[in-house]
Amino acid sequence: MVMEACDFRTMKIQQKTYFLLGCALFLLMVYWSSPYETHHASLKMDQRPSFVLILTDDQDVVLEGMWPMQHTKMLVAEQGLTFTNAFVASPLCCPSRSSILTGQYVHNHYTINNSLSGQCNGQHWRDGPEKKTFAAHLHFAGYQTFYAGKYLNQYGHTAAGGLSHVPPGWDWWLGLKGNSRYYNYSLSVNGSKETHDSHPDKDYLTKVIWQYALDFLAQLSTHPFLIVLAPPAPHAPFIPEPKYATNFSSLKAPRTPNFNVKVTKEKHWLLRQGKQILPDEVVVKIDRVFQSRLCTLLTVDDMVKDVVEKLKALSRLDNTFVIFTSDNGYHLGQFSQPLDKREPYETDIRVPLVMRGPDLPKGHILSYPTTNIDLAPTLLDLASVPIPNYMDGTSLKSVLTNSMANYDRTQNEVRKMGRHNPKQLRRTVLVEHNGEGTVKHPGCENLSSGVSGCNPDFACKCEDSWNNTYACLRQLSSHEDRLFCQWADDEDFEEVYDLTRDPWQLNNTIAYLPPGLHKKLHNLLHNLQHCQGLRCSDLAGFVV
Repeated sequence: MVMEACDFRTMKIQQKTYFLLGCALFLLMVYWSSPYETHHASLKMDQRPSFVLILTDDQDVVLEGMWPMQHTKMLVAEQGLTFTNAFVASPLCCPSRSSILTGQYVHNHYTINNSLSGQCNGQHWRDGPEKKTFAAHLHFAGYQTFYAGKYLNQYGHTAAGGLSHVPPGWDWWLGLKGNSRYYNYSLSVNGSKETHDSHPDKDYLTKVIWQYALDFLAQLSTHPFLIVLAPPAPHAPFIPEPKYATNFSSLKAPRTPNFNVKVTKEKHWLLRQGKQILPDEVVVKIDRVFQSRLCTLLTVDDMVKDVVEKLKALSRLDNTFVIFTSDNGYHLGQFSQPLDKREPYETDIRVPLVMRGPDLPKGHILSYPTTNIDLAPTLLDLASVPIPNYMDGTSLKSVLTNSMANYDRTQNEVRKMGRHNPKQLRRTVLVEHNGEGTVKHPGCENLSSGVSGCNPDFACKCEDSWNNTYACLRQLSSHEDRLFCQWADDEDFEEVYDLTRDPWQLNNTIAYLPPGLHKKLHNLLHNLQHCQGLRCSDLAGFVV
C-alpha cells in the first residue's frame, strides 16, 4: 500500500510537470507566431531604423519661420523630403503635443487645452493616453529612448505627480517643468529635480538639451534608438542666445494681405473684439517679436547640425530618420491679432515638416496633405511595429515608399509623375480647438469675463475666449483647397474659404455656399468629430 501510494504521488507529479511544460510550450508558440513577433523576426535589432524627432514650439511656416534654419534645410530637407501641406490637429501646444505622442485627435485623447482641468498632463492623461504613446511602443519593441525639453505645459505640477513622474517608455528623461523657458527653470532628470539659472553657456535650455542628446548618443549600443528634442524656441518669452541677440534687427514681420486689417462681421466673435486697426506702437512690438523669434531658432539650427554630424561620426546617420517639425504655427498681426496661435487660419495650423532617412530621395517636395497625428503611426510602421487600432492617424510609409519608387538615383531627382500624382493629393484633416476664458484681466480691467490672454502691451487684444471653440475641415485635392469651420457659440458661426482664390482667407463665402455642399461638409465634419481609429483614416479620404 505504501508503494502504491508512492507510485501514485510520483505519477501525479509527472502529470503536473508535463502539463506545465505543455502550457509553457503553447505560450512560446503563441508568442513567436504573433503578428508582433513575425514582424520583427525578419529584422535583426540593429537593422531597424532609428529616429530623431526635433519638435519646436510655435514655429510657423507661413510667416518665414523656416528662414533661419539654413543648416536644417541643407542637412535634412535637401537630403530628404519637404512636406508642403503639413497641418496640426489643434493649434495649441498641449493638445497638439498630445496628438503627436498618441496619434489621436483631440476628441479621443481628451487633452483639450493647456490646463490641468483640460487634461494637460492631468489624471486622465497619465492613466490612459500617456501609457500608449509611440515611445511606449518603441520602447517595448527594444528601442533605446530619449526625451529632452518641453513636454506638456503642466508637466511637473505638484498635482500631476511633480518632477518625480517619468512618463512610460523613456529610458532617458529630461522633462521641462511647465511651459517653455530659456533660463531659470527646472528639469526632471529621470525623476530627479535639476535646477538651472541664467548662465548663457550652462543654462540656456536649447544648449542644455543639445548636450544631453550628445551624451546619449555617445553611450549607444547597437540597438535602434528614438530621440525627441523639444527646445523652447521660438515660443515666448523669445530670448535668443546672446551671440544671436542682434541678428535680424532690420527685419519686419511679413506684411501679408491680411496683416493689420479691419475685421468685419464675416469673422467669428473673438476677432471682432478690441482695436481695429492696431496702433503703430503695437506694430513696432510685433516686429521685435518677429526678430526675436527668428533669433531663438538659430541655436536650434546649430543643434540640428551638431546632432546630424554626431550621427554621421558614429556611422548611425544612414539608418536614422531625422524629422523636424513644430507643434503649431503662429500669427503676427494677421486680422489685427498681435501675436499667438489658437486660430484656424493658415498661419496657425500649418507647420514645417522635413525629414531625411534611409533610401529617401534627396530634395523631394511632397504636396501630400498630412497632419501631426500621422507621425506616431508612421514611426511605428517604419520600425515594423504594429500600429494600434486606437490611432486615428495614417502611416505615411506608403507615401514615402512611393517617393522612393519614383526616385531616379542616376539623376538624383524625383520623376515628375511621382511628384504630381493626383491620387496622393486628396485628403481631409480635422482641426479642433476648445476655447478658454478667465474672469480677471490684469492691466486690461475694462474687459468683460470670458476672454483670456489679453495683453496690455498689445492693446489688450485677447488670444482666446470661452466661445472660441470650433472644429474645422481642412481639405486638399487636385480640385479643392478649402477650409470649413463651425464654432460652438451662440451664433453657430461658420466660415468657409476657397484658398485657391483667397489664400489669405479675407473673404468668408459661407453665404454663397450651395445648400447641398453645405450639408455634405456639415455631415463630414460631424463624422470626423466623432471618429475613432481606422474610421478617421477612412473619412480623411473624402473631399467634397
